[in-house]
Amino acid sequence: MLIGKPGAAVTSVSTADADSITVRGRDLCSDLMGRLSFTEYFYLLTTGREPDSRQRYFLDLLLVAIAEHGLVPTNQAARMTHAADPQFLQGAVAAGILGCGSVILGTAEACGAFLLEAEKRVAGGDAAASLRDYAAGLRAAGEKVPGFGHPLHKPLDPRCERILELAEAQGVAGRYCELARVARSAVHEAWGKPLTMNVSMAIAAVLLDLDFPPAMIKAIPILARTASLLAHLAEEKDRPIGFLLAHHAENGIAYEPGP
Repeated sequence: MLIGKPGAAVTSVSTADADSITVRGRDLCSDLMGRLSFTEYFYLLTTGREPDSRQRYFLDLLLVAIAEHGLVPTNQAARMTHAADPQFLQGAVAAGILGCGSVILGTAEACGAFLLEAEKRVAGGDAAASLRDYAAGLRAAGEKVPGFGHPLHKPLDPRCERILELAEAQGVAGRYCELARVARSAVHEAWGKPLTMNVSMAIAAVLLDLDFPPAMIKAIPILARTASLLAHLAEEKDRPIGFLLAHHAENGIAYEPGP
């Protein structure tokens, strides 16, 4: 039984025969291997285009910026999963990736949606006034503006500032980086206090200015954090702390009889 409306029965990603593998219309062995870096290859895979020098540079930059941030929940979940089954490396990686949600890692995608909506609201008008109204409306509705606030980095997220600094220096900062900067002031005014613009907003702004598909913005933190998960799992094999993390969690949470 077919469920849902199907698309055309085709794929443009790759094909293979006995003698060759073709990826996005290019021969894997005679063309891509040895010519493209993994970052360039990832861009080609996801967009169907090879990146120019600025797109490659900033994709590398963003992957480095978001990959590692200590014993965050995704890394803890992976390490404890690995402790439970040391032979199941892929399962431990999957456990960490499943934690890429609306609070951790998935926020870059939400920031992209916010910036696209902000662009529509501005529509050639006063960006500052439009974003003040947008932020005030979200505040009044009890909602948050994605990309603002951080439990550790205050008043600035150094990763965010470095990304925006390099985007300006390299001539990449465009409409979306400008909207992110205007949003910072609008959010401060709406909340009555400065809130840290975090790395997720900078990632979304730069990717949109570089013509990266909005639907794939979330792919950047997922790909980056996969590398970090593998690093933590490599360490877990030699210096296991998965059960220790679970032990401290058990000791740190008090039992309270429920209804």
